[in-house]
Amino acid sequence: MQNVDVQEHLGENIPLDLTFATSKGDSVTIRELMEGDKPVILNPVYYNCPMLCSMVTDAIYTGIKDLKWDPGNQFEIITFSFDPDEDTPLADSTKQVYSEKLGEDRVSSGWHFLTGRQDVIKELTQAVGFKYEKVERNGEYAHSAAIIFLSPDGTITRYLYGIKFDEFQFRNALYDAADGEIGSAVDKVVMYCYQYDPSSQSYVPVAWRIMQLGGLATVLILGIFLGLLWLKEKGSKHDRKLNN
Repeated sequence: MQNVDVQEHLGENIPLDLTFATSKGDSVTIRELMEGDKPVILNPVYYNCPMLCSMVTDAIYTGIKDLKWDPGNQFEIITFSFDPDEDTPLADSTKQVYSEKLGEDRVSSGWHFLTGRQDVIKELTQAVGFKYEKVERNGEYAHSAAIIFLSPDGTITRYLYGIKFDEFQFRNALYDAADGEIGSAVDKVVMYCYQYDPSSQSYVPVAWRIMQLGGLATVLILGIFLGLLWLKEKGSKHDRKLNN
């Protein structure tokens, strides 16, 4: 376990021209999957993992199933195996599991399940700081539970850890990765009030931002109130002139 860890490389870029195999057996680069304008959730797994990998991937499903943003439209998900011995049929069978859970349309358009060669896998996992170790006595892998968020140009923007991610965490992490280019005006206001806290590994409210928005709201309400009083007074003067 001493070589199992996640070393965060925030702000660094991943190599986008690495070639993997899709769940249909076609060759594709990370760049082609990102399409240049969408943030990405990167999900390192191995498909035959007896427990942890499926729990992390299930957590992704739980986090996005109620999200009003859709894979393929506002963001992409790339699940890739770090076991070079795993093949395309295995990736495809895993994809079918989530197609049944989330819906064929949402998965086929924006959730990609990949396999690859050892050299390509090593380059990508090293780029994101995901360290794992094969346990020779049983052929399984020791690894951490983490997902990585990428901006549209491949910059690492956020790591989330564990086996539970709620919809709010996803919205904030995707919003950060997209640099505010997705979401409604209400989303932007809500997310402005929260910031990622590395010590708790979650998004927490930021008091000064909330106070700033509260002050702005107070000024707007006061302005509207004074404006209505001014209009009322103006109307009263106009009526008095007509009566005279």
